[in-house]
Amino acid sequence: MALTMLNELLIEDPNPPMLLYQVSKTAQLDTLNYQSCFMQGVFAHFPEILFIHRTYNPMGKVLYTFLVDGPRVQLEGHLARAVYFAIPAKEDAEGLAQMFQVFKKFNPAWERVCTILVDPHFLPLPTLAMEFPAAEVLLSAFHICKFLQGKFYQLSLGQPVERVLLTSLQSTMCSATAGNLRKLYTLLSSCIPPTQLPELHSHWLLNDRIWLAHRWRSRAESSRYFQSLEVTTRVLSQFFGTTPCVEQGMVSLLRYMHQNSGDKASFSLGLSLQNNHAALDISPESPKVEQLVEARIQHSLNAICTGPAAQLCLGELAVVQKSVHLIGSGSEKVNIQILEDTHRVQPQPPASCSCYFHQAFHLPCRHILAILSAHHQVLQPDMLPAQWTAGCAASLDNILGSKWSETLDKHLAVALLTEEVGQLLQHCSQEEFERRYSTLRELADSWIGPYEQVQL
Repeated sequence: MALTMLNELLIEDPNPPMLLYQVSKTAQLDTLNYQSCFMQGVFAHFPEILFIHRTYNPMGKVLYTFLVDGPRVQLEGHLARAVYFAIPAKEDAEGLAQMFQVFKKFNPAWERVCTILVDPHFLPLPTLAMEFPAAEVLLSAFHICKFLQGKFYQLSLGQPVERVLLTSLQSTMCSATAGNLRKLYTLLSSCIPPTQLPELHSHWLLNDRIWLAHRWRSRAESSRYFQSLEVTTRVLSQFFGTTPCVEQGMVSLLRYMHQNSGDKASFSLGLSLQNNHAALDISPESPKVEQLVEARIQHSLNAICTGPAAQLCLGELAVVQKSVHLIGSGSEKVNIQILEDTHRVQPQPPASCSCYFHQAFHLPCRHILAILSAHHQVLQPDMLPAQWTAGCAASLDNILGSKWSETLDKHLAVALLTEEVGQLLQHCSQEEFERRYSTLRELADSWIGPYEQVQL
């Protein structure tokens, strides 16, 4: 039935794509290669840098997604940079060689591939080098970042150290200069126990060739780049990575692309892809559930909050709708990361979060709203301070004028930094404490003067 649905997708497409698949003796999908005419055209225009991402499903089958990368690629939209999907029979030299050969057969521009970006666990490098002899194979900055993030959580380093490492990693990835990479390398060496440090492969940070392929991006471009790949890989995981049936996963993914992809957009050489499709919808079983939950949250905001509070929170909810990413959960607290710094959330009333928005306004922030959305819940009155309940405020200008100021901005920044430094000092060794205290002592004296002792 799933293969019949795959063929129906071909019939629905006015420009039929290339779809090759083999079925095993048990009627299971053995191999698959897919590329639409639009995807083929994108690769023909931007073949220089190829980004390969792998997604495993519960049955052990792996989906290879080929994406274009590099300075010339200015494509917007989910999966807009995807140019090829393939499922090899086996992830061995023979199976991958066959997959790459099919790709090359339908894409003559493969000879212009100069660089191929892969993840740290990509083992069949000899096969890749043999099939693309002129291309340089490098680890991708995105996959290194995801690898390090995962290791930070696995090592159970404690919240203060974990927060510092994640913040430093995010900052370094957005400005991957040699100096910043060296600082992150030194930070890892000082924060990670020596017995666990080899697991992080921190020497990758000092391999300048890896980062030259990423360093050309500005800080803003790097942030957008990581966010785009985060959403892309999340879509792939939702459709293919969570579905035991390979055929059904591919049908759902291809139908999503058929409905939302850049095939419906205008594309020409030298111009950016104009992709104005609707908000992300990645639930293959019930595509309207997320929209229904978010609509209920919006209704509860408008019903419970004052107009200004609802306006502020709806802005936070808009971010959640585009880029929420659940990191992990516990019995009482949940870590939420929305393609930014990780924050600690207390979902039980009165809800609280360590982020800047909540500390300033004491309103449900994007992280609290993400919790509500993930649990299919709505805002409750006891989650709001009294001054934000309906009928208590006049206008957004009045609220901002009374609640926000440059002094408050500085106070919050200093308070957050003080708390973080205090946590680090409490959890370090005596020798490390003396060294850090001495550094703070010198800094305080240099700011205020050598004759006035400042209590730290």
